[in-house]
Amino acid sequence: MNESKKYNRIVAVNDEYITPPNMKKYPFPPSFIFYSNYLRIISTNNRIAKKGLYDDFGWVNSSIDTFESLERSGIRFHFTGMNNLKKVDTPVVFIGNHMSTLETMILPMIIQPIKRVIYVIKEELANYPLFGPIAMARDPILVGRENPREDLKIVLEEGSQKIKNGKSIIIFPQKTRSLNFEPASFNSLGVKLAKRNNVPVIPIAILSDAWGNGKYIKEIGKIDPSKEVRISLGEPISISGNGAEDHQRVIDFISGKLKEWGR
Repeated sequence: MNESKKYNRIVAVNDEYITPPNMKKYPFPPSFIFYSNYLRIISTNNRIAKKGLYDDFGWVNSSIDTFESLERSGIRFHFTGMNNLKKVDTPVVFIGNHMSTLETMILPMIIQPIKRVIYVIKEELANYPLFGPIAMARDPILVGRENPREDLKIVLEEGSQKIKNGKSIIIFPQKTRSLNFEPASFNSLGVKLAKRNNVPVIPIAILSDAWGNGKYIKEIGKIDPSKEVRISLGEPISISGNGAEDHQRVIDFISGKLKEWGR
């Protein structure tokens, strides 16, 4: 680690995090408060990314900035299972359901200080003026989501190289963000990648509809403080056989948590 830099905050120092009940909130509409801050975060870090300076520390610190802006807007968070990040010394493949933009912004501050991590993202995101420079600065694996066979090849080949270089990988196997978890559309790409590289998977259950999907721009939707954000990381799963049973374990973990949370 570069000793001249540091993370502003390490959330995963404990197994659980709950937003304090006395968290100070701004007396303005939550969406106004949050997006005023969020546009500042994105524009500032886009400029940094274009200069080639958006490093691990910048990524985590902008993730923390987003997280704290959501809390000041009235959003409550509850994270569990963060000690599972420390149970294996190797890279891992993180496999989660994908509900909103929130998890793509918040997971880096939870995972990156413990394990170097990258995303598998849709190629179109790399071309978004608002997010493209930041996304590309984090060395992602780009997939088209139109040709599953080609995507499989890209993720297995590029993912294997990233893992050899010591990086863990976050995969959302669903084709797109969804408020409902549908196991039938949850592919086994993450398990295949983990099996190929003899590394474990860690399932992530996510309830993040407090950040709604926008009607015209998906990333800009209603911020709803009446909904709590829940993120839970499961125990590492070593892949055995053809991986089918382990893929089902990932699905069962996510389904079980969503049911526990009333979804």
